[in-house]
Amino acid sequence: MSFDYDLFVIGGGSGGVRAARIASAEHGARVALAEEYRLGGTCVIRGCVPKKLMVFASGFPTAVAEAQDYGWDAQIAGFDWAAFHTRLRAELTRLEGAYRNNLDRSNVEIHDCRAEIVGPHEVRIADGRTFSARHILIATGGRPVVPEKWRDAGGMTSNEVFEMQRLPRSILIVGGGYIASEFAGIFNGLGVKTTQFYRGAQILRGFDEEARGMIATEMVANGIDLRCGTDILEIERREGGTWVKPTNGAAQTFDAVLFATGRKPNTEGLGLEALGLELGANGAVPVDDYSQTAIPSIYAVGDVTDRANLTPVAIREGHAFADTVFGANPRYFDHGLIPTAIFTQPEFGTVGLSEEAARDAGPVDVYAAAFRPMRTAFIGREGRTLMKLIVCRRTDKVLGCHIVADHAGEMIQLAGIAVSMGATKAEFDRTLAVHPTAAEELVTMRTATRSYND
Repeated sequence: MSFDYDLFVIGGGSGGVRAARIASAEHGARVALAEEYRLGGTCVIRGCVPKKLMVFASGFPTAVAEAQDYGWDAQIAGFDWAAFHTRLRAELTRLEGAYRNNLDRSNVEIHDCRAEIVGPHEVRIADGRTFSARHILIATGGRPVVPEKWRDAGGMTSNEVFEMQRLPRSILIVGGGYIASEFAGIFNGLGVKTTQFYRGAQILRGFDEEARGMIATEMVANGIDLRCGTDILEIERREGGTWVKPTNGAAQTFDAVLFATGRKPNTEGLGLEALGLELGANGAVPVDDYSQTAIPSIYAVGDVTDRANLTPVAIREGHAFADTVFGANPRYFDHGLIPTAIFTQPEFGTVGLSEEAARDAGPVDVYAAAFRPMRTAFIGREGRTLMKLIVCRRTDKVLGCHIVADHAGEMIQLAGIAVSMGATKAEFDRTLAVHPTAAEELVTMRTATRSYND
């Protein structure tokens, strides 16, 4: 059977673009890609990239205050959101252009419109045209969701944060995950009076408890009004802002409300149910290790599968898909060990098992050092850093590494290499310390802080 394309990709984010480029440029496939919004997806347009730039912007007041303590005659005035936002939009436009140019150079045909699947080998785009493809890849990502009862309350999500026309004077952030906690630090650093509600007992559920406890403590010390065990009872738009009544405490009015209460795969309107493809409870596309669905010609990568919702994971999945299907090199991405960084303030880097998960895996030793780093201790600041290793007592392998510190993301990338290679605690110990650094604690901790038996 003759097809219009060897591959039709729906979604122009990190995973879809990587799959399209590799399939076309490296394996010679005829590839088309449809994107209804902007190339680059969540990460580039409304996620990782603009968020990290906002993290940078929010850190300068603290940096200037520390510079003063070090003897500099440094001053900082108010933050000009309009100037920052103009530059931010220009940068995102540049990055989107780079994505488009890379696809063009890879001979990928781009359709700037929505697409839906109308058959195992057929895709219909918004202008009514239908194309056939030997293989179809779903890479439509995910989107933020707001609890149904609060959807008409006038709050925004992480999508709308980057489109704000002005910086609010006060903000309520609802949620306790990494997106909520990152934006709490961002807005607080930009001078916005910041409150965060989370209905759970502690933010960053699922991560190492000691690490997330330290992050929460530091967030409060930095001026964030963090209220765990708190949810919204009532919310309504009123003159002067949004009035919110919490489950505990007095009602308040906020200039803005941000819901960071989870994300959902973008599968609505793709036509998957009509094809008989049963979706997960949250709308995720079920796939096997090789990203193949129950329909052999249809695959899915990235957040739409709800496996590990991280940009580098989507890229690896997309690349592995292209190599498997078009490069005669069957391979898949192993989701078992994923280094990641959370850009809270302080920053958090993590790879491998948490202390709590390791306790169920057998006898383990925990090596942890919490201390005031030299840079800030010198000027009398109380902020603390955490370096932590989880070690299997039977094999001496390092099962997990957790860092709460400035630049933790940079450090965990390197630690992730060692943990991924199966490095032992003895090998960490044999590594010469780089002095004076905070990271040297990773190779100088000799005595276990805690131990767990079978």
